[in-house]
Amino acid sequence: MSHPPSIEDCVRRNLDKFFRDLDGEDVSNVYDMVIRAAEKPMLEVVMDRAGGNQSLAAQMLGINRNTLRKKLTDHGLL
Repeated sequence: MSHPPSIEDCVRRNLDKFFRDLDGEDVSNVYDMVIRAAEKPMLEVVMDRAGGNQSLAAQMLGINRNTLRKKLTDHGLL
């Protein structure tokens, strides 16, 4: 029985495709780009799973509630 791809596999596959599609063009700030791209949907899914409860979402994420609020604000989710 095969296992579904891990998050790491999905990120790796998509980054490989991103670099292939660049076809030699210069790229910079990949770290920030990936973190920003992954963070917003992660926050949306966790907030949904937590029923909008920020304290529970912060606990699920393993971060401080104030940090969560800042991230939600930064991504326009509050």
